[in-house]
Amino acid sequence: MSGGRLVLPVVLSATFVQLLNVTVAQVAAPAIQAGLDAGPGAVQLVLAGYTLTYACLLIPAARLGDRYGYRRLFVAGTVVFTAGSLAGACAPDAASLIVARLVQGAGSGLVAPQVLSLIQAATPATRRPRAFGLYGATMAVASLAGPLIGGLVLSADLFGLGWRPVMLLTVPVALASLAGATALPRTRGADGLRVDKLGALLVAMGAGALVLPLALGREAGWPWWTWAGFAVAAAALGHFVRSLPHRPDPLIHPAVLRDRSARSGTLLVFVFNTGVPSFTYLLFLHLQSAVGYSALAAALVSAPFAAGAVVGSRVAPALTRRQGPTVLTVASLILAGMCLALALLVGSATGRQAALPVLAVGGAAFGAFTASVFTLVLAKVHGPAAGSVSGLLPTAQQLGGSIGVTAAGLAYYAPAADADTAFRHAMLYQVAAFTITALISLRLHHRPGTEPVHAHSGHSGGARR
Repeated sequence: MSGGRLVLPVVLSATFVQLLNVTVAQVAAPAIQAGLDAGPGAVQLVLAGYTLTYACLLIPAARLGDRYGYRRLFVAGTVVFTAGSLAGACAPDAASLIVARLVQGAGSGLVAPQVLSLIQAATPATRRPRAFGLYGATMAVASLAGPLIGGLVLSADLFGLGWRPVMLLTVPVALASLAGATALPRTRGADGLRVDKLGALLVAMGAGALVLPLALGREAGWPWWTWAGFAVAAAALGHFVRSLPHRPDPLIHPAVLRDRSARSGTLLVFVFNTGVPSFTYLLFLHLQSAVGYSALAAALVSAPFAAGAVVGSRVAPALTRRQGPTVLTVASLILAGMCLALALLVGSATGRQAALPVLAVGGAAFGAFTASVFTLVLAKVHGPAAGSVSGLLPTAQQLGGSIGVTAAGLAYYAPAADADTAFRHAMLYQVAAFTITALISLRLHHRPGTEPVHAHSGHSGGARR
């Protein structure tokens, strides 16, 4: 039993470092550029490389977990991630750091789909809402803790090493996850299950061709290859979806296309994440580039949002039991209201002080949403579609974040009279993203004849305890 109690801390610590790794690198980007004498394009690749391999591997890794066992893939991914982190900290030049970030992303892509499966495999049905609530809370805290921790480490300039200790932040936690992996349930892969190699290639090609132009296009001025990338992504992913019903052992069960809740839930997570992490990206960008705050000072301004997220995630399970998907609708509308208020407040010192309680309320809504959404979506999906949705949700989350950061950046850098007007434009983008999220969440409200899925323990039903 003691081993069972360790499952959540082990898998959630892995989730924490995966998301922390995104935001700490953003904070460290100026120091990396100066320390390695790198150009803006190379720094963008340092940031985008992690997201690129992460997004490409999520869906294939879910199927690999079904085939070879979730714990085995969790351990392999954690080893790869740790190796990439150590290599990044020691990188002698920008090219080496980009390769290390690609390796880190590959490790995270292998681990992320196994986390949901391991939670489902190890947690009784009655305790899953609380477990998924903690999963959501971990994502919220990691996304917001990165800038604060990164700012503190950069300010301390430990041992005169500049940005390099930032790359090492994740290593102790990753090693602890690796040491605790013996507590994870030993799932056996389905012996007769085949991995759809062509499907995996199409997904990886499509995700890569979508994420890379999104990450680099704006800085590069949207050259021809970015549009070619979008065309390749549309062709690869379109062919993948069209061929699902005709493929043996497909990566995603075709039932997903027919299940209204599966489609709505995946879309909900995708659209919500076009608003997050782009919101924190915009806030930090504006406070540092326009207002003149240091990374640490900007992180402290966001502290009420982080504190509110912790509180919101703590009360989310109780709210979900009583209110169901209404929690998602209300939380999304509160976030839209927060962004609308910030558009008016952040332009002056007095307004920024008044924004602090607004950020706290918005953070509580953010924490409640992230801690509830996976429980509510998985409870609404039926039969064979349920397993595939477990793998699709992290993919939707990652792709939504990539698209959102690009779209938010376009709104911020659009022609404007001054920086405050640019920030208002960006906040209006956020209002739109969260309002659309609220509308999509209405599709998850209870419909007659639906029954929650309580006992599913894997992506496709192929793995056995």
